[in-house]
Amino acid sequence: MIRIAAILSLALGLAACTDATKDLAGPTEPLGTFKLGHAEVVAPAPQQLLVSRSATPEEWVATVDSAFEERFRRFEGDKFYHLGIKVEAYSLPPPVVPGKSALQLLVTVWDDEAARNAPEGQASARAKMNAEPYVVNVIQVFESRLQLTREEQMQRLAETGALEVERRLREQQATEGWFGGLPEPAPEPSMSAKAVPEAVVAE
Repeated sequence: MIRIAAILSLALGLAACTDATKDLAGPTEPLGTFKLGHAEVVAPAPQQLLVSRSATPEEWVATVDSAFEERFRRFEGDKFYHLGIKVEAYSLPPPVVPGKSALQLLVTVWDDEAARNAPEGQASARAKMNAEPYVVNVIQVFESRLQLTREEQMQRLAETGALEVERRLREQQATEGWFGGLPEPAPEPSMSAKAVPEAVVAE
């Protein structure tokens, strides 16, 4: 089970939720060959952290699914990829209670083509692009909960989680060559560009 201290102490993935969808209003920057096939969200038993208002698994599934569909359905690459998202833990403090809204997601990326071309019984292993799920921690650092409903808290957390996943995928594209990333190796210099030793002329 995820410990309370773990989600509250990890700095990775911390983000304010107010600007999580600002970029969606502008032009879409392609994500290589990425095109969303399915975004499968599950919340079998999310851990409720500290003093938090309750939210049902069904509410989390609907809210997170909406945020991921909005963000990832806009990419128009030529290969299908699937996202598996698990809601692991959350905190939705009431307006007058000290604390910060928080959400933890576990995310796995699947390559549809690799799954279809894999030998029988090996589809899962071949298609999974990250061996271990990404742990995405979102903590709403700057917030004014006096004006937010519980549903708005959930929406902002889910939208920020989706944004963080996009950032992770872009990092993988740049560093690991996901989605057709990594540039072609630079060509070898031509013979004319190479240094040619000066000829020794006998007197």
